[in-house]
Amino acid sequence: MMATRAPRHPARAASDRTEPARSAETGRDFEFTPADFARIRDLIHRAAGISLSDHKRDMAYSRLARRLRARGLETFRHYLDLLEAENDPAEWEAFTNALTTNLTAFFREAHHFPILAEFVPRRAQPVSVWCSAASTGEEPYSIAMTLIEALGESGARQASVLATDIDTQVLAKAEAGVYQFDQVKHLSPERLKRFFLKGTGAHAGMVKVRPEVRALVRFEQLNLTDRDYQLRTQFDAIFCRNVMIYFDKPTQAQVLTRFEPLMKPGGLLFAGHSENFTYVTQAFRLRGQTVYELTRDGGGARTSSRATAASQPSGVVA
Repeated sequence: MMATRAPRHPARAASDRTEPARSAETGRDFEFTPADFARIRDLIHRAAGISLSDHKRDMAYSRLARRLRARGLETFRHYLDLLEAENDPAEWEAFTNALTTNLTAFFREAHHFPILAEFVPRRAQPVSVWCSAASTGEEPYSIAMTLIEALGESGARQASVLATDIDTQVLAKAEAGVYQFDQVKHLSPERLKRFFLKGTGAHAGMVKVRPEVRALVRFEQLNLTDRDYQLRTQFDAIFCRNVMIYFDKPTQAQVLTRFEPLMKPGGLLFAGHSENFTYVTQAFRLRGQTVYELTRDGGGARTSSRATAASQPSGVVA
């Protein structure tokens, strides 16, 4: 749909030299009312399934204030009006990117990776793993390194890691595979030598993921609240860690239902340390240490999931 021209704001029409009115809240350039925050919470929930809690109010202000400045707007109401009226995919992307949190690290929640390493050699080859909240790439690259260690370099060449995220900015960084040395200094010398190239000259203090690790990983944008993920393969394991905490229970249930047909029988689902799916779904049983195992066979889960998904309204803003 063609974007419409933003209406000229009365204050700006009166004088292009008018400074934005400062909020009554100290240090803020823009008024930010409870109604504005309520509207933001509704829009991000519809767009990405994210449930913003009350204590995220200051975060929402600081991150979206940048969009107001970039668009030359003076009020949050005006920005949100334009967001809905223009229905510009690029602005919706910027809005969503601003409100998503990307906290990650190499081999974060380290107890999961030995479990994966023990699991994959017993699976029919080739092995496939989906990292559904890839962020800036540390997690999918940690998975790829684990596959190489567990299967050997020759066996791992047949394996694959799909890395997805809703945030296109972090995916661009992930694809580059370049990090500050401080981000990897906690890794063993063996892993540093085997999996990273050390920067020199202008790139001193940086490291880059080696090509053989990068070759295992495919990056794509994906919104977990989409009705159809457009994935036509099944996975031995799915990592969905520290993302469900941002979803309400109905959204969690919908996502887990959509995971079912995408998992091979006996597949593993890795969750974050503060996430518990036991009371959300009967399709997965807790195996221990926030690792769940698919309890249904692939065919039955596939039929059930597709029927359920078809009856669910999409969470994506059209």
